[in-house]
Amino acid sequence: MSRFFSADSALMRALDRLADVIILNLVFIATSLPLLTLGASLTALHSVSRALVGGRLEDSVARAYLRAFRANLRDGSRLLAAIAGLVAVLVAWFGVIEYLVVDPLAQLLMFAVWFVLAIQVTTTAIVAFPYLATFDDATARVLRNALLMSWRHPLAALCAFTVTALPVVITVFYPKVTGYGVVWLVAGFAAIAVVTTLLFTRIFAQYTPAAAAAPSTEEPVRAHS
Repeated sequence: MSRFFSADSALMRALDRLADVIILNLVFIATSLPLLTLGASLTALHSVSRALVGGRLEDSVARAYLRAFRANLRDGSRLLAAIAGLVAVLVAWFGVIEYLVVDPLAQLLMFAVWFVLAIQVTTTAIVAFPYLATFDDATARVLRNALLMSWRHPLAALCAFTVTALPVVITVFYPKVTGYGVVWLVAGFAAIAVVTTLLFTRIFAQYTPAAAAAPSTEEPVRAHS
């Protein structure tokens, strides 16, 4: 039995990783409470998740997270503001369709277009923050490349969308399953980040300088160390 509880056992490594995820989740929640810092928090969350998945975490989770948070405070906030602007446009458009479009057929068609665009904005946002945690790019390029990646890798984007949206749906309609939000407080956000990191790691690796002998100007070429 002692071998199961030794420092090198699979059980202890799994428990250490679980503790890292819980700590990561707690510091993410703490730094996201002002809401204005959510962009930096999401970027730092994915940055540390990338280090955890790759086994490259050289410091404590909290210190690594706070360092990534400070480094991405400006760019993460800009990205969040840009995405919030897109969401505001979608909300305004929804109101126009709902209250100003009278013809039923035209309303149906416009709602269909709105739904497609809403899904695209959502998937782009889901890709954008892991992208920013990996590549050093301006906000416009982050959004553009995240959009292109969601088109070029639709299965990964769809899986990431499902992994992100399904727990939210379960929480809203079946709150008992998540302990009325306790799961989110303990490890929910960090767990989703780890899963999405697993989905995007190989994809992002295709766009690093080492993976592309002649990178296109349309693709990211600068990665965070």
